[in-house]
Amino acid sequence: MNKKIFSGVQPTGNLHLGNYLGAIKNFVSLNNDKENKCVFCVVDLHAITTKQDPKELKNNIRETVATFVASGIDPKRSIIFNQSQVKAHSETAWILSCVARMGWLNRMTQFKEKAGKDKEKASVGLYSYPVLMAADILLYDTSHVPVGEDQKQHLELCRDIAQKFNNDYEVSDFFKIPEPLIQKEFSRIMSLKDGSRKMSKSEPSDLSRINLTDDKDQIINKIKKAKTDTLPMPSNEEELKDRPEAKNLLGIYSSLTDTSLDRNINNFSGKNFSEFKEDLSQALVDKILPISNEIKKLLNEKKYLDEILLNGYEKANEIASKKIKKIHEIVGF
Repeated sequence: MNKKIFSGVQPTGNLHLGNYLGAIKNFVSLNNDKENKCVFCVVDLHAITTKQDPKELKNNIRETVATFVASGIDPKRSIIFNQSQVKAHSETAWILSCVARMGWLNRMTQFKEKAGKDKEKASVGLYSYPVLMAADILLYDTSHVPVGEDQKQHLELCRDIAQKFNNDYEVSDFFKIPEPLIQKEFSRIMSLKDGSRKMSKSEPSDLSRINLTDDKDQIINKIKKAKTDTLPMPSNEEELKDRPEAKNLLGIYSSLTDTSLDRNINNFSGKNFSEFKEDLSQALVDKILPISNEIKKLLNEKKYLDEILLNGYEKANEIASKKIKKIHEIVGF
């Protein structure tokens, strides 16, 4: 069956290993399947839910496109564009916000996490951005959305909004109800300094993450300094229960090498972390260094990156414009 795939990445700059293993690596596989029609969006409207430097944002949009292409996404096979250029996203989000219920949004756990203790000072955009995410997905008649565990709730909201719109306006199949493509066990990559926290650009220490633009020495140094415990490598999965750093590093190795956790536990059982870290560093260098080199090369080709965005915009806008026109007719505009 042909799948229509939609997914997006925020252009926050300095994309890291968590972005790659958690999303982009999977995008490449979906792109390479000839039966899929993929739309990969640089979601710059989502990015401004927190304050952005305008000049940096422009550069970060290009860097995200460069990362997509350097990782192996073919812009001739998949649509790559930035969200703000297709005006139907914002308009559809407003229309869907008139369908979505406050109670639904109040249940969104990611808002609570991102807003922190002082929710009164969080932006309205941060609160309502799951509705914009629903608009992104529904505009393209998306059949499948790749999601990690932390995004499942937002996709469920998208499905609820689509169903309610269809029911309210008596258009039973107008918005397709998208299905989740749940990513593998280790799609959620944790900090190299704290195995209980997600790898993030916002963490102050650069040693907490592998950036996709890191060079060989930086990669090796960060893995050498990555937090572990005093015990030897585990001999079974049960022993990983209260060892988040060991679990994270083994998960990274398993994802990079496309091998099972069980197999790697057996291979490294009883060894010192220093031995395992050498193999992990090599796996990272083999996978990430070519991507890093290609990103740096592409960032010097701004015209090429802008052409990808323009071509992607034209294709995306053609699809989205037809959908918003039909939405207008249904709503009565």
